[in-house]
Amino acid sequence: MAGLARWCYRHRIVVVVLWVVALLGLGAAGTAAGNGYNDSFALPGTESTKALDLLQKAFPDVAGESDTIVWHTDSGSVKDADVTDRINGMLAQVSGASSVASVTSPYTPEGATQISQDGKTAYATVTFKGQLDDLNLDDVDHVITLAEKARTDGLDVELGGNAIQQVNQAPPGSSEAYGIAAAAVILVIAFGSLLAMVIPLITAVLALAVGTSSIILLSHVMTIGTIAPTVAALIGLGVGIDYALFVVTRHRNGLMAGLSVEESAVRALNTSGRAVVFAGITVCIALLGMLVLNLSFLTGIGVAASLVVLFSVASAVTLLPALLGFFGMRVLSRRERRRLAAEGPYDAHTRGFWARWARIVERRPRMLAGIAVLLIAVLSVPTLSLRLGSSDQGNDPADSTTRKAYDLLADGFGPGSNGPLQLVAELKSPGDTAALNELVERVRKEDGVAAVVALPTQPGADVGIVQVIPTTSPQSEETSNLITHLREDVVPDIEEGNTIQVYVGGSTAIFDDFADVLTGKLPLFLGVIIALGFLLLMVAFRSLLVPLTAAVMNVLAAAASFGVIVAVFQWGWGADALNIGAAGPVEAFLPVMMLAILFGLSMDYQVFLVSRMHEEWVHTGDNRRAVTIGQASTGRVITAAATIMIFVFGAFIFEGQRVIAEFGIGLSSAVFIDAFILRTLLVPALMHWFGKSNWWIPKWLDRRLPHLTVEPAEEPVTPPRPEEQREPVPVG
Repeated sequence: MAGLARWCYRHRIVVVVLWVVALLGLGAAGTAAGNGYNDSFALPGTESTKALDLLQKAFPDVAGESDTIVWHTDSGSVKDADVTDRINGMLAQVSGASSVASVTSPYTPEGATQISQDGKTAYATVTFKGQLDDLNLDDVDHVITLAEKARTDGLDVELGGNAIQQVNQAPPGSSEAYGIAAAAVILVIAFGSLLAMVIPLITAVLALAVGTSSIILLSHVMTIGTIAPTVAALIGLGVGIDYALFVVTRHRNGLMAGLSVEESAVRALNTSGRAVVFAGITVCIALLGMLVLNLSFLTGIGVAASLVVLFSVASAVTLLPALLGFFGMRVLSRRERRRLAAEGPYDAHTRGFWARWARIVERRPRMLAGIAVLLIAVLSVPTLSLRLGSSDQGNDPADSTTRKAYDLLADGFGPGSNGPLQLVAELKSPGDTAALNELVERVRKEDGVAAVVALPTQPGADVGIVQVIPTTSPQSEETSNLITHLREDVVPDIEEGNTIQVYVGGSTAIFDDFADVLTGKLPLFLGVIIALGFLLLMVAFRSLLVPLTAAVMNVLAAAASFGVIVAVFQWGWGADALNIGAAGPVEAFLPVMMLAILFGLSMDYQVFLVSRMHEEWVHTGDNRRAVTIGQASTGRVITAAATIMIFVFGAFIFEGQRVIAEFGIGLSSAVFIDAFILRTLLVPALMHWFGKSNWWIPKWLDRRLPHLTVEPAEEPVTPPRPEEQREPVPVG
């Protein structure tokens, strides 16, 4: 690492040019290629997938993405001549659109049930040629344009469904800009120098830009969802600034200790830079742990985010030393430079708030550990009621057409009309309508069912379709319970003694199965990332207690942050103030992605904290001194880095998308808990309590483990080359 840092420092112009070339080249390639983002995901073996496959095989023309056009009149009825003429003309245009397979109008016998009892609301079902991931969104946008032309002052026309939502989804906002602005303010406060503030921002933004362009190109060779770039930006911006912050802080301390600019930069990269590489690897391992779930949707997000993290690490260990060479002594504030010139070198670790706080933790470890555990326990209580699922379009922004369509359907037909279930029945005796009729009558009597209708099929068909409208909304727990009840109780009774095989499908059932699949795989995923993190830390610090403590801290941080998510999104605390929709389930994929991100970021703080402690332990063999010096040395930079993360993640709360807001609140609260409760209270308190046991490992195991040093012992200062002898400290 020292050799790389010295080369980058001495060839700084070349390094900067290479990064600019990479940015321009990848950016141009990404612009030329366009993105190939794809939100498709497969759930092989689930009942909803079997229903969809059977439907696509039997009725390929009607098995595509199904959306709705809803209209409502305040006066008269939707059956009035002027309304029917206007709507029929619009539906005729929609049915002729290139992407539309069929349109079921309420003004035909097949759609007679699609008019509300009060006659004020009606809807048409638009079936596209293919599932969502197969559609050209420009074609969907054309359908929206045709439908909206039918609006008049007395006739409201809105559209709902997954394809419509995809087209109308709000474009990415200015969250990154807000996060960068907040980071700039925090860095100025932490460093007292505008130039020192600029360096972490340059390295992070450049890495993010190169990484994002790479994701665009990667989307053409693997499945990467539309949410992936946002999640990658959320992670990459945070870790990019943090990694640079750790290195720049170590460099500034070296300058204040009397090192030349070059030696300080090289030593910072050879110590904190090694920790950055190690921390980046742990983040990538945690993110790539999603591959064990074998779901392409999550795999794409994990790979995309890991790519941005890798560029952030590369930027920190190559571009950063080059920039430090350009900025020289001016990474110190004027006050710091004046003090250095007047008083000479000094140790920045022995003064200030964090040195005093570290000594307080040293004196009262048990009391402070108890306070920290109590706080975590209180925050974790809501996690016990965590319910995974998928929020419906009733949580979309109030001014969106999908939200308006949802509300119109709920008012006119009941909330369940926004997510009907499909019972796809395979008739072993083609044309056996008796079994199908028995299924309809049985389901109609069940609690939680608002309406049941058998959709018309061709005579002698071997597949029948029964549409079931629940009494509750798609995201409600009662609807999930109804799906389970139909599968486990009702359908087996009908199948027994009849020549029929029934599968419960539809979009609501698909998302319900998605939640079940992820919940079932969550223990495996959790076990993999905990085990890998444990092994990495054990190899790095030659200890059993340090990685065990880190694993427990990660679980505690996750439990507490999930408690915050449940309170806000599932219980609805503060949801109105944040404009994030009504109370509902937590998105099914959120725990997996949050755990991956959180474990990676938590490992960052653990590595930076413990590596400094380990460095002192190796030098002195005094655990109390090692823990105190380690905390005093890293407390300021860890909390500053965490504060930046909190603002970066928090800015995404206002993106206007519920899923992104869940990430923003979940990750910002997790970072706050991790940095300000666990790393500044619980971890150092426990390490004081454990004493020398922190650094114990069986000798037989120590001999078998490979040797990996995160932060090597400080080396003697290498004199600068004659042409680079230090000049007097500039104070202006």
